[in-house]
Amino acid sequence: TRSFQHIGAGMSLFDRDEFNWRETYFILFHSSKRPSLEHIEKVLKELNPSFQLINHRVDDEDRFESITLVSPEDYAALDISYLTGEDVIDQGASVAQELKSTAIEPDEKERLARLPNCDARFDVMHFEQKTGATDESEIDEMFDPSSLLIALETLADLTDGVVIDPQSGTLL
Repeated sequence: TRSFQHIGAGMSLFDRDEFNWRETYFILFHSSKRPSLEHIEKVLKELNPSFQLINHRVDDEDRFESITLVSPEDYAALDISYLTGEDVIDQGASVAQELKSTAIEPDEKERLARLPNCDARFDVMHFEQKTGATDESEIDEMFDPSSLLIALETLADLTDGVVIDPQSGTLL
């Protein structure tokens, strides 16, 4: 994997003291829908021109591997990475089986039916930027999850993917 040099390139947000990890979401999809780095950059910048896109990584064939999105106005950031393989396939089938009995809406059933065919995944790790504030309510007022929510929806639309919250075991 080669990296393009940008501000803070080469560092996961886990390695940066000014960010705290909050949660991770998965977007499962078929690998044939894997977007290029350029396409991901374009759609994320269209969502919000103030998003800072750093730590761009592609594989040897210039296919998307990972990117970091920083949203200063939300005091939030996302590490987005691409994975594929047997573990992803097993996870899709497992989640589909687990949620089969709870899916009531036609849309949920349709998304669950796609999961066993998913062989690729975006891991979307959500981080909160530390502000120096110590009052919990002040911190919560500054931190805004909207960049996460619109990025999840946009990446799912882009890949015809299914968003999973692994902490709660639910589809979003």
